[in-house]
Amino acid sequence: MGMRMRVPGFMLLLIIGIFELDAVYGYVRPPPRKTLFVPHADQDSHSPQQVHISQVGQNKMRISWITDSPTPAKVMYAPSPSGNTVSATGTTSSYRYLVYESGEIHNVVIGPLNPNTVYYYRLGDPPSSQTYNFKTPPSQLPIKFAIVGDLGQTDWTKSTLEHVKKSNYDMLLLPGDLSYADFNQDLWDSFGRLVEPLASQRPWMVTQGNHEVETIPLLHKTPFTAYNARWLMPFQESGSNSNLYYSFDVAGVHVIMLGSYTDFDPSSPQYKWLQNDLQTVNKRTTPWIVVLIHAPWYNSNTAHQGEPESINMKVAMEDLLYQARVDVVFAGHVHAYERFTRVYKDKANNCAPMYITIGDGGNREGLATKYMDPKPTISIFREASFGHGTLEVFNVSHARWTWHKNDNDEAVDSDFVWLTSFSSIPSCK
Repeated sequence: MGMRMRVPGFMLLLIIGIFELDAVYGYVRPPPRKTLFVPHADQDSHSPQQVHISQVGQNKMRISWITDSPTPAKVMYAPSPSGNTVSATGTTSSYRYLVYESGEIHNVVIGPLNPNTVYYYRLGDPPSSQTYNFKTPPSQLPIKFAIVGDLGQTDWTKSTLEHVKKSNYDMLLLPGDLSYADFNQDLWDSFGRLVEPLASQRPWMVTQGNHEVETIPLLHKTPFTAYNARWLMPFQESGSNSNLYYSFDVAGVHVIMLGSYTDFDPSSPQYKWLQNDLQTVNKRTTPWIVVLIHAPWYNSNTAHQGEPESINMKVAMEDLLYQARVDVVFAGHVHAYERFTRVYKDKANNCAPMYITIGDGGNREGLATKYMDPKPTISIFREASFGHGTLEVFNVSHARWTWHKNDNDEAVDSDFVWLTSFSSIPSCK
C-alpha cells in the first residue's frame, strides 16, 4: 500500500520459526492449510478498502477503512439510499513495521443512530462511488451474537464466514487471533479485504490474541502495532486506558473484552479497570454479563497446557468474575471446541460462569485434535472441528448457545445449551 515494501520470504520464515508466540505443548498439529491472499480489487489509490465497523457507546458507530493515498476521513450516511445525508469527519493515521508502511487508516465516529435500523454510507471526500450499508443492533433484547475465534484466512475461514453471514446476527464477537499475519503486514491488508463484506455491515467487536503481538527482539519491540492501528475499539468510553481491554453495553448485555497478553496481576491497570467495571454493572439495564478472553482458563485439550496467560490470569481474575456473577466466558487459542459446565476453581458451581472455548474459526495451523483422557467431569462437550457459535439472548432470563461446526462446508448444529441469567436466579444473587 502506498510506499510499503514486503519483508523477504526467507526473513519471514526465520522470524516466524524463532519468535512466533503460539507455542505447542505436547501435541502434533495436523498439516497446516494454505493461507489465502485477497488482493486489492480496485487499483484506484483513493478507493476505500478493508471497511469495518464497531460500536461506540450506546448509539454510535465507528467506520474504519484504508486507502492507499491520502483522502479526507469523511463519512456521509443516511437511513435510505437516496435520503438526505449527514456527514461526519474523523482522524487518519498510519504505521511502520520494519520496512512496511501502511496505507492511510481512517476512523470516523457517526451518530447518534437509531437502533435496529439500516443505514447507507459512502466514504471519502468526494465520496466513493460505492455505497455501503450496515444495520445497528437493537436497543433492547432479543439480540443475536455470532462468536468466532482464531479466524485466520484459509478456505475454512471462507466457509465459516459464509455460515456466519447466513446466521442473521446483530453483532460479531471475536476473542483474539484475527489475521494470522504473523509479521507479514500484507496479510493484515488481505484479512481486512476478506472480512469486509461482513464487517462493513455489522459491528465486529474484537480483542487480541498471541498472533497480534508481533514483537521481534531488537527489530520491533512495540507489541500490537498493527492490531492497535487497524482495529480501534471503544476502550476510552469504558474508562480503559488501553485498546487491549474494554467493555460496552448492547441491548441488555454487558460485554467485557480482556487482554490475555497484557498485564493482568492485581496491581495492573487492567485488573483495577476490570474490578471497577464489574462494580458499575447495572443488572437492571444489562442483566447479562459476557466476557471474552483469548487464552482459556479451562481446557482439557492437550494443546496449550501450562501457559502463564491461562494459569496466572485465572488465578488473578477468576474471583472477580465469580463474585460479579458473570454468565459466560468465551475463549480462543485452542483450535478446537469445548464447553464446560458452570465452574469455579476447577469444580462445578451453579453460581459460576460457563466456560466455552471456540478457537477454531479457520486458522492455517489446523485443529488441535487430542484431548485428555479421561475427560474431566466439568467438561460437557468437546470436538475438534472448525466452525462458529451463536448466542441468542432472548430476554432477561434466557439465552441459547449453539455451536455450528463446518462439516464438508455445511454448517451443522453440533452442540447447544440453554442458559439462565444469574440476575434471574435468586439463589445466586
